[in-house]
Amino acid sequence: MDVSGGRGQPRPGNDESADHTGPEAQAPGGTGDAPTTPSAPTPADNTDARPEGPTPGPGAPAPEDGTPQDTGAAPDHDAHGPGLDRHRTPAHTEPPADRPSHAPAGRPEHPDHPFAHSGSGKGQPPERPEERKRGGLLMGRPFGVPVYVAPSWFLVAILITWVFGGQIDRVLPELGAASYLVSLFFAVAFYASVLVHELAHTLAALRFKLPVRRIQLQFFGGVSEIEKEAETPGREFVLAFVGPLLSLVLAGLFYLGLLAVEPSSVPGVLLAGLMVSNLIVAVFNLLPGLPLDGGRMLRAVVWAITGKPMTGTVAAAWVGRALAVCVLIGLPLLTQSGALGSDAVDNVGMDTVLDALLAAILAAIIWTGAGNSLRMARLREHLPELRARTLTRRAVPVESDTPLSEALRRANAAGARALVVVDAEGRPFSLVREAAIVGVPEHRRPWVPVGTLAQDITEGMRVSAELAGEELLDALRSAPATEYLVVEETGEIYGVLSAADVERAFVKAMARPS
Repeated sequence: MDVSGGRGQPRPGNDESADHTGPEAQAPGGTGDAPTTPSAPTPADNTDARPEGPTPGPGAPAPEDGTPQDTGAAPDHDAHGPGLDRHRTPAHTEPPADRPSHAPAGRPEHPDHPFAHSGSGKGQPPERPEERKRGGLLMGRPFGVPVYVAPSWFLVAILITWVFGGQIDRVLPELGAASYLVSLFFAVAFYASVLVHELAHTLAALRFKLPVRRIQLQFFGGVSEIEKEAETPGREFVLAFVGPLLSLVLAGLFYLGLLAVEPSSVPGVLLAGLMVSNLIVAVFNLLPGLPLDGGRMLRAVVWAITGKPMTGTVAAAWVGRALAVCVLIGLPLLTQSGALGSDAVDNVGMDTVLDALLAAILAAIIWTGAGNSLRMARLREHLPELRARTLTRRAVPVESDTPLSEALRRANAAGARALVVVDAEGRPFSLVREAAIVGVPEHRRPWVPVGTLAQDITEGMRVSAELAGEELLDALRSAPATEYLVVEETGEIYGVLSAADVERAFVKAMARPS
């Protein structure tokens, strides 16, 4: 194997070493739809620009064609309309594949993202500052899970206040302008019930030791970002079903409350509105197509019958796409015909246009969520192909005062593509950054010690050569860097793992058909 021995001496070549990584490690970076369940590692230090000028000799670590980008994605986040329930599940590796997501009355919770949790399953994964910024306004941390309200929610609150306020004014004209205050209260209460729906998914996930990154209330409902996929179809079914079940329970409670008040009073109007809205949320989310909760339940059933989660995902995703087409065509027709309780409309007016627009938005959300679930499932299927042992570059040990030109000569002679700085006892303590090497003109390399180009090895930058798949991505995400020291179980140096190589392999796995 191409590693250095305990005393810093290179060992004989091994066909498993980094320079035999094969096409995945060498393939150029590409584009692709990144899912919302595990994401590729994001390098911590990309400030080293690669200036033009001479490049290292043949033995130097080969410069990458770009800095790895964060492919995490929204784990599998699905959007739902007011009453849609999305979940982001691990997909997150989903590669994070098709993560079980659960989101009450708003979106199916899957994360598409992606990809990113600690992998321990205990406690909540740390949140990066940029994630908090994207999440919106932090409202609290029930059960240790942060709840955010996205800016888009305020647009929906205004819309609900305007529409429902006009209806209240027709039922209770004596309220006057106060009807809009009552309508605003309804908007807040409705999204509180969406939060309860999401908390049901969250509590079920925590019960099954699945980490939940956050809950977010946004434009068309809510989403719970669950960072791992359920281990069995039974748990997947329960995880998806608890959201609609809680919405049905809430609808029942509001109905009982309605029996105790005057229907034509303010409490009666509010309770009736909340009962109907929660019933709609529950029924809509029970429709059997991804990314809705009913789609996750269908996936669990097919998974249990066939024994193959991928088969369940494909079936539920295509049903979801068919459902999207039905919503796009059927909802405007039902509304115009009066089948939903309104008067039939013969001419095309503003209401018809709004109905068509709403149908298009819902159909787009469902279609996109189904596609994301398919992509995440494909990625999860190929994720085990990401192995630290096969992606690692062969490395040679050098002392910190070794001139860069001499270090590159040794690397060239050994067929290596990375440099590890060791102490007098042969213990590694820093890695020579590839970007830093590229920035040193060739004529200066004999006078530049490698120690000045190295980055100290922190505990998180030591990864086991046995890591693969989601465990490897979790390890890299927990300590973002451009290079990592790969070691054997005995502690011996195996080589250096470049985040750029992992990124390219990740994107290639994402693009490869099942």
